[in-house]
Amino acid sequence: MAKQKQKTDSNYKVIAENRRARFDYAIEDDIECGIVLEGSEVKSLRASGSNIAESYASVDGGELWLINSYIAPYEQAKVFKHEERRRRKLLVSRKELANLWNATQRKGMTLVPLVLYFNHKGRAKLKIGIAKGKKLHDKRETQAKRDWSRQKQRLMKDHS
Repeated sequence: MAKQKQKTDSNYKVIAENRRARFDYAIEDDIECGIVLEGSEVKSLRASGSNIAESYASVDGGELWLINSYIAPYEQAKVFKHEERRRRKLLVSRKELANLWNATQRKGMTLVPLVLYFNHKGRAKLKIGIAKGKKLHDKRETQAKRDWSRQKQRLMKDHS
């Protein structure tokens, strides 16, 4: 069995994670996107000042946009400050954009941001999930499965 090489790159860093997305949505596929940022936004992200929990992505006018994401203001930027909740353009190939448009318009799917991070090259990337919203009974079922797996782990731990 080959041993996996550990990735200990100093550039890779998770900035923000949407932990609630997997509870509220059934993620069917995910896609990595580039994100167009201003200089003060990048500096603020390096200081970990962001939130993508209330945000979503949308295909509008042949382009992919991240809407309602929050990036904290960068205090050292006196003149070139950025707007905290502006629409940010996401970068994907034309083929991926066509697939995303097809999923949202024809199949009724939602584009949910999952993770905002700096990749190994130090570039800001956003992982978007192509998801379908869960109903209340689906959420209850997920919660019941999670509770049962925890209880099973406790029982196995007590008997060993």
